[in-house]
Amino acid sequence: MNDIKQKPALPDRLSGNPRSPHHNAEVFEHEIGIMLNGKERFDVEEYCISEGWVKAPSHKALDRRGQPLMMTVKGTVEAFYCEDVSVEE
Repeated sequence: MNDIKQKPALPDRLSGNPRSPHHNAEVFEHEIGIMLNGKERFDVEEYCISEGWVKAPSHKALDRRGQPLMMTVKGTVEAFYCEDVSVEE
């Protein structure tokens, strides 16, 4: 029998920070891709599709707790599951 686990639906808002109320551990069991204005982003920490923004860490700036400061970038946000690519030898 196939024991294929069904992927959960991607939420409207999702955060990679486990302390956030918008974090969903079930979604992170699979690889997620984010596109902003038609370009794939690899540094997204949090997104909201309905409001049209993503948060990405700034390069060098840190807050008072030592966490990277988040920059909000607005545009058309699309979230998707990346296809599992398995290489057979």
